[in-house]
Amino acid sequence: MDNDNIARIFQKIARLLEIKGESPFKINAYDRAAESIRIYPDPVAEMNSEDLKTIPGVGQAIADKIIELSTTGTLGFLERLQNEIPVELLDWLDLPGVGPKTTALIWQSLHITSLDELRQAASEGKLHSLAGIGEKLEGKILAAIPSKTE
Repeated sequence: MDNDNIARIFQKIARLLEIKGESPFKINAYDRAAESIRIYPDPVAEMNSEDLKTIPGVGQAIADKIIELSTTGTLGFLERLQNEIPVELLDWLDLPGVGPKTTALIWQSLHITSLDELRQAASEGKLHSLAGIGEKLEGKILAAIPSKTE
């Protein structure tokens, strides 16, 4: 597993943690580690724990996760997060005006997980009934999601 793939996994963890509502400190730690890993000149998957901790933003917990990824190809922490938070919600973060808090609000209030369900909820006016989402944002969301017929 190369540095870019490992960095993408840590960024994915950071986005899922944002949707979950975890502390900004924890989210930033994964983002910082992802950026450091991405630009690190040597393959981090070949490094031991002590060497990994010399990379800016990589402490013992993240070093352990890198070792788990490089030895098993999977990461139990990510799998647990994906069991808690539908990974499809990450696609919503690409929509204009939809950040992690808005994503969490819609998901938890309306119990929807797909872009198709989100488009349908927006077209039925269900989004602007939620606190913090106005008709303008609802319209932006609806316009940004392509329909199945497009």
